[in-house]
Amino acid sequence: ADDTLHTLTSVHEYRPDLLAYDVYKNSNLWWVFAVRNPNAIKDPIWDFRQGTVFYIPKLINIQKSLGI
Repeated sequence: ADDTLHTLTSVHEYRPDLLAYDVYKNSNLWWVFAVRNPNAIKDPIWDFRQGTVFYIPKLINIQKSLGI
């Protein structure tokens, strides 16, 4: 409910790892965007295009889900 709605810009196009680093300071969390948004991002690389609208979960919610 408290995820952030995000519209992808050309800065992160085809680079979920860069967005994960910018948002979470951890590029290894790139997969979170596809898992959270299965209708918008089916392929975590090629569907990561400018203009794609999707939710970005808060880091605290990811940590709770992963138990870390």
